[in-house]
Amino acid sequence: MQSMRFPGWLFLCPLPAGRLHCSASPGPGSNYGIFGLMRPAPLALVAAIVPTVAILLAFYVSALAGAIPMCNPFIDGCASISATGRQPPGALIFRAVQLPYAALLALLWVLSAAWLRELGATTARSQRWIVFFGFAGALALIVYVTFLGTTTPIYAFMRRFGIYFYFLGTVIAQLIVAVRLLSAEDAWRMRTLGWFMLGCTLFPFALGVLNLFLKTILADADAPENAIEWIASLSMQAWFVGLYVGWRRSGFTTTAGVIPPR
Repeated sequence: MQSMRFPGWLFLCPLPAGRLHCSASPGPGSNYGIFGLMRPAPLALVAAIVPTVAILLAFYVSALAGAIPMCNPFIDGCASISATGRQPPGALIFRAVQLPYAALLALLWVLSAAWLRELGATTARSQRWIVFFGFAGALALIVYVTFLGTTTPIYAFMRRFGIYFYFLGTVIAQLIVAVRLLSAEDAWRMRTLGWFMLGCTLFPFALGVLNLFLKTILADADAPENAIEWIASLSMQAWFVGLYVGWRRSGFTTTAGVIPPR
């Protein structure tokens, strides 16, 4: 059994030829050969922009095909995000982007934990919770996308399970990172960024409370609920813009190398 190691973490990786070692700061005397330095900031920007553009494109394509109404979903709420990915041709774009995005999310949470460790803004427990909730959200997204468009009761349950836990796991991981960033030993710029990221995280919670209130006073709250879903999703993606800025400001890099098999 081979291993992938991040600062403070040990992951098992079934690589037959050797071990892949990744760390933010390799220690002295390390017996692996570095084959590259990576600045992961662009990955955070990809996580912010590509899924957002893909969902909007899927919405537009589905609307042109007559599968959903044409409108401004952030204001009119004529269709949910899920509706854009239920039927072709929009579903093809939706699935093609969301599944790789889930894998990217898992990587970003490990890197986020390592980054906070370098800033002196986290604890071992916080690192574990970031990765736990982040991975849970990424796996839930895979479940959601896999069962999207199915109609049988068990599949509908899995779809609802997936979307709820995707939002919950991702927002909690974002919340932990933002809160820990407020205690960064570095500079006030990081703490200011932490407040921005915290706002992006708390905004969906506030929208969720608003959604519950609207359901109690409106006979048909579908349109407002859809609009709230679109806005909350946009806020969650804006959080990754903050992560990109933080990684760029701090010069965060990772190293990778191969430990020869013994």
